[in-house]
Amino acid sequence: MSKLLKFLFSRMVIVGLLILIQVGILAFTIWTLSESFVYLYVLFTTLSIVVVIYIMSQKDNPSFKLAWIIPVSLVPVFGGLFYLIFGLRRTTKRFRGRINKIHTEGAKYLEQDPEVFKEIEKEDKSISNQVKYLNKYAAAPIYKNTHTKYLSPGEEFFEELKKELKKAKKYIFMEYFIIREGKMWDSILEILEEKVKEGVDVRLIYDDMGCLRTLPYKYYEKLRKMGIKCLVFNPFVPFLSVIMNHRDHRKITVIDGHTAFTGGINLADEYINEVVRFGHWKDASIVLKGEAVWNLTMMFLHAWEFNCGEKEDYNKYRPHVNYEGAFEDDGYVQPYGDSPLDDETVGEYVYLNIINKAKDYIYINTPYLIVDNELVTALTLAAKSGVEVIIVTPHIEDKWYVHLVTRAYYAQLIEAGIKIYEYTPGFIHSKTFVSDDKIGVVGSINMDYRSLYLHFECGVFLYKTKSVMEIKKDFLETLDQCQLMTLEDCYNEKWYKKLLAAVIRVFAPLL
Repeated sequence: MSKLLKFLFSRMVIVGLLILIQVGILAFTIWTLSESFVYLYVLFTTLSIVVVIYIMSQKDNPSFKLAWIIPVSLVPVFGGLFYLIFGLRRTTKRFRGRINKIHTEGAKYLEQDPEVFKEIEKEDKSISNQVKYLNKYAAAPIYKNTHTKYLSPGEEFFEELKKELKKAKKYIFMEYFIIREGKMWDSILEILEEKVKEGVDVRLIYDDMGCLRTLPYKYYEKLRKMGIKCLVFNPFVPFLSVIMNHRDHRKITVIDGHTAFTGGINLADEYINEVVRFGHWKDASIVLKGEAVWNLTMMFLHAWEFNCGEKEDYNKYRPHVNYEGAFEDDGYVQPYGDSPLDDETVGEYVYLNIINKAKDYIYINTPYLIVDNELVTALTLAAKSGVEVIIVTPHIEDKWYVHLVTRAYYAQLIEAGIKIYEYTPGFIHSKTFVSDDKIGVVGSINMDYRSLYLHFECGVFLYKTKSVMEIKKDFLETLDQCQLMTLEDCYNEKWYKKLLAAVIRVFAPLL
């Protein structure tokens, strides 16, 4: 009973109810006015027609267009107005302007070494084109002189992270979507508290929506009392606003400017299987040591400046400031960020480039497979062209409706020759690509609309590093614990599940 009361009076439930009440009041008001005043009914219906024409004329993804055109057309009385409030995917000019200004100013400190680029261009023009794209549209140079190590599962990441945190001398920067009190976070917090006492500058950013159910209200006050500088990204408020859609889904730790972690692993016990929620949790991360850490350092500092307005002297955080000697050289490393506010879907384009340029194979781990027509076309064309395409998704879902839609894509992909496996021990949360023994990606970017279009994300593009082969090895070993899905499995799904999946798939961009 106490657990039920705690849930009913939790911040998540209260905020959710307040938003539903606002939606209800808005819908009721529009409906009542249109019923009472004929000219308002005509006005709202005309508005919906104009909105449909506007949606069709936009450069948005066709899936987004369809997902909105259907409800606006079905309920023209208030469909158009609802689109103007929720569907424009446009934040306020102030919100967008602030963060784009910070990124523009910060880009001056992210200059590509022309010699490194020439080396790659000489080796492989298609790779240099990918590098050029990320450098131009994500302000993300590519580096040598960086050692990489692939970490999977979460338990391996956890031990490595604690070891490196204890070595910190000057500063620790952490940016995470989810933090949950428990063994994992409590162990890290103990180290952070000790480092503060040693005079280390410890900063933390956590996403308010991601931690809505996992941290107490105003948890940042507790951390600040410990001496940890803590900011909350985009505080969640119970008001109808498109800004609430944009979440900080990144997972970044930077230590003294020369060591960094990123990937799919949040700071909660399920990620290290200390708590079992959906069977065995399989996840992935990568640790960088060297010059490429600079991109992730700048990513964090941009987020910090956006949230608190403090200007930073970027140069004092460069990799060599707190590291003597030369870094180990291990191929080419290009960390990159993706922002929903620059009208450039960097995360998706990186995936598309890898798929389109693959020659022998593409191996993909993803917890969600809710993709648009561009990705489906690229994947199926690659398979039909003789490229071995294998995708691993979870067998035990964390969200039933998302898993339902994920499975709705199976038949179309399998028919094209793509092999799809489900991780039978539980839930795979890794977001990794590996291709042709040369290219790899490890990051926070899911293959779904929210990650690709609405969230702040990050990833690491790898070319000819040792970690590329580590990703491949882990992938192939994981297949031994997976079940190959067949067309027969797809056809044997219950009819009502197929129908529900078809409906949800249409509206997936709005979820």
